Amino acid sequence: MKLLTLSEDQILITFIALALLLLFSYVFGTLLEKIKGPRVVGEILGGMILGGSCLFILMPEQMKKIFFAYPEEGQVLNIFYQLGLIFLMFLSGYNTDIKIEKKNTKTIGLVFIGATVIPMLLAIPFIGLFKKHFIGTASNDLSFSLVFCIGVAITSIPVISKIFFDMGIMNTKFSNTILTVATFQDLCLWILLNIATRVAATGNIGLGQMLVIVFSTLGLFVVITAAAKMVKKTKKIKDTKLFYTICFVMLLAVCGLLSKIGINIMYSAFIVGYVVKVFSGKEETAKKDIGVLENLVFSFFVPIYFALVGIQLNVIHDFSVGRFLLFFVIAFGLEFFGTWVMLLFSDLSRDMKMNFAITMNARGGPGIVLATVSYTANIISLEFFTVLILTTMLSSMTAGYYLRYQQKKNTEIFDSL
Repeated sequence: MKLLTLSEDQILITFIALALLLLFSYVFGTLLEKIKGPRVVGEILGGMILGGSCLFILMPEQMKKIFFAYPEEGQVLNIFYQLGLIFLMFLSGYNTDIKIEKKNTKTIGLVFIGATVIPMLLAIPFIGLFKKHFIGTASNDLSFSLVFCIGVAITSIPVISKIFFDMGIMNTKFSNTILTVATFQDLCLWILLNIATRVAATGNIGLGQMLVIVFSTLGLFVVITAAAKMVKKTKKIKDTKLFYTICFVMLLAVCGLLSKIGINIMYSAFIVGYVVKVFSGKEETAKKDIGVLENLVFSFFVPIYFALVGIQLNVIHDFSVGRFLLFFVIAFGLEFFGTWVMLLFSDLSRDMKMNFAITMNARGGPGIVLATVSYTANIISLEFFTVLILTTMLSSMTAGYYLRYQQKKNTEIFDSL
């Protein structure tokens, strides 16, 4: 058996393309961090500079020689794109930690309903307003509607966590409430996105199939948690190489197997991360090994993924500033309105209600995953893909700067509810 391979020149030009993607994502990501913005926004911006929004217009021939040097180069780069997405979701699953304090149950419930259920329901009347320009070539109304509603309601755990860490307010009552709500919200929305991609791929889906997907995804969490409690006293894996090997075998195998029952590769990777976290528990060796893996993933695969997201954006052609601003106002407004209204039934202060309403608007990584997965599945058009990414970038920056402004006004505002 002999494997087909690229020529030496093709391999070298691919390395140059990856180096440029990594360099631009690092430079602009660092610049955004310097001005207290989310790094992910800068990494996407770096890709935009390389893509059709800038250098592809100014230097088309030179850029084609790097990113379109041979017919298969796009497919080769897509492997790194998919690996970045898979690793990002794997680590998101690993860092998922559902903890509910009984005394905080009411606030968690109110924020979840206000930031998830209400905005999704209120988004339905606006679907027809954008459908003509935003629907993809799959032309599936149900898939498009689900993605549209998810795009309005989704919240980012990684971006919010980074903001909390930078501000020194991680593990406060405010941050714990936000992250718990975001975890439940993402779990529900990933299931809906999984259904949307399945519908787009098959053309339709019966109620029975839909229920299988919902209960299988939710059931996996229940089974995993129960199984972990039963085997929690088993010997932990001390060999780092073996630990990594098991993680990678599980990641690749489970993604392949779960796809057979209609579970998206993105959600499968999330599940595997959660499995590793539950079974490794508080084992220090496992934490250290995952920490090393995170450093590698977030310094190579994820920046390249976000840069490749940015390089596909085209704000010059196939893009309407008016439609983007209208969608942003609707998405931000519905999320804000729903959260604020539900928190009227709490005894939180006005400032704290504002903090919740604006923070739940930070769409970050999950918003980008939503855009890339639905665009790859042809559920949405290039314009809506661009709109979702820009909405994610702007909403994340708004949340970050607003929270820092609140902290500057009152350094102890996040310590209690």
